[in-house]
Amino acid sequence: TMDGFDGQALEFLQRRAALESFQLEREESRLRDRYARNSWRQSALLARRLVEAGSTFVTLTYGGWDHHDNIKRANGLQMPNFDKAYATLIRDLDERGLLDSTLVVVNTEFGRTPKINATGGRDHWPKVFSIALAGGGMKRGYVHGSSDATGGEPDNDPLNVEDYAATIFNQIGIDPAKTLMTPGGRPQAIVKDGHVVKELLA
Repeated sequence: TMDGFDGQALEFLQRRAALESFQLEREESRLRDRYARNSWRQSALLARRLVEAGSTFVTLTYGGWDHHDNIKRANGLQMPNFDKAYATLIRDLDERGLLDSTLVVVNTEFGRTPKINATGGRDHWPKVFSIALAGGGMKRGYVHGSSDATGGEPDNDPLNVEDYAATIFNQIGIDPAKTLMTPGGRPQAIVKDGHVVKELLA
């Protein structure tokens, strides 16, 4: 038998509403067109349908951003597709009254160098990167923190990883200061030295 998170996921997927959420053809044709009919944008629509059916976590991956060369062309191909799906998802959740109870997180693994390299790309740069948070009790239209003029260093109110994690855990109902026991019997905080950033919250 399965228990814990795996068991909950299996139980959810066995429910009729969850199974029906995968049937995108049941969605209003006009809304499917608003998302646009390609795999990424229809995945965003599926995410909304899964949330509506009661899923507590949905993960979408839109990969392939490691542009060490010709970043202008690569972003020109990828950004519009991502942007339209993200904007449509936020609007759709909001129109259905689901946005306030659904935290939508756009996360990256790190930033890119402030300067373009010799092959027209940007290399790895861990000091500055952006994330986007919508719904789930976050302030609307709020920008937190800034970088210097070149995007090379944090300048104003940087959000470190620990505080970011603590804020996300807090918003999904998990106490980030809670201590769990490792299999070896050592206590480990869910987030070490992290604080909820109240300025992000509505």
